[in-house]
Amino acid sequence: MKKIQQGFTLIELMIVVAIIGILAAIAIPQYQDYVTRAKLSKVAAAFGPIKTALAEYGQNNGGDLSGANSWTNPINSGGLGLGASPTVTTEVTGWGTVTAGVVVATLAAGICPASGGQTVTMTPASSSTATTMTFAYTTNATGVCATEIAKWR
Repeated sequence: MKKIQQGFTLIELMIVVAIIGILAAIAIPQYQDYVTRAKLSKVAAAFGPIKTALAEYGQNNGGDLSGANSWTNPINSGGLGLGASPTVTTEVTGWGTVTAGVVVATLAAGICPASGGQTVTMTPASSSTATTMTFAYTTNATGVCATEIAKWR
């Protein structure tokens, strides 16, 4: 009787392992970037009400944001008209005080590859016709966080 061989040869198994290794080398970094961008989108959304309030403040004051120094009542305290300091989320662990419209958000650990405590600074530029925002990441690094934050407006 002839014995029928079953199973895979060593070379076939080595080829499969090599293919899986190549796919993992490409897929894992891409997935990590995807997760980071998803977390950063929540940070960008947290800035939304602040951007709107700054734009309104700029329009009401002829483009002058130098008096935007508080979160609250825009008439009595020169604030942005937000109820209080913006809400802390799982992505943003703290908000700095507003000074002439400049807002600093402290990121939670794990949002960007660096350790926690990294910040994103939003700096407005206002005129009598428009208010624009620029964003800067703490380290001005070249990683995915700095690249994504540089795209924000």
